[in-house]
Amino acid sequence: MKTIVFDLGGVLIDWNPRNMYRKYLSDKEIDFLLSEVCNMDWNALMDAGLPFQEGTDMLAKKFPEHREMIIKYWKEWPDMIGGPINETVAILEKLHAQNYPLYALTNWSMETFPPILNRYDFFKIFKGIVVSAEEGICKPDEKIYQILFERYNINPSETIFIDDNMANIVAAKRLGMTALHYQGADQLIEDLTMALPAFRI
Repeated sequence: MKTIVFDLGGVLIDWNPRNMYRKYLSDKEIDFLLSEVCNMDWNALMDAGLPFQEGTDMLAKKFPEHREMIIKYWKEWPDMIGGPINETVAILEKLHAQNYPLYALTNWSMETFPPILNRYDFFKIFKGIVVSAEEGICKPDEKIYQILFERYNINPSETIFIDDNMANIVAAKRLGMTALHYQGADQLIEDLTMALPAFRI
């Protein structure tokens, strides 16, 4: 039976800094802030294990004119969570009911992941979760996939990987996994139906 590995943010959980910044900034201002200041390269430092306070201080020194909004990225981080993506959670639960082995591989800070882990019951479905900050490595670095394989005795050729980030999909394919680019629950159902002939929704 195929093993299924899920990404979390953007697939099962609506994580988006815009959810928080809309309280303070226009869409144009948010676009600038997230592309030029609090961008994904900076966020990846925390996902790889850098303490948020250090990351915030570092960025505020570089962009003192944006200090207030940079601090909010850390202090008001919970408001970035829009909640579970219920349609995808329903798919996860269907897979669980059909006895597919389920795991998660996520880029996430260890300072912000535990509150999320305790918030949603569907995390209990996973047989194991690999968190980037705990390993000091982020997707799409192949090393974090290898950690997943070795820790849980997973055969990549017998594994389906689901992620919304194309770079992570490319890395998974390179390692021999069947990789499905998440573009919404309907597309995922279609892709899983093709990849898993026995899957029933």
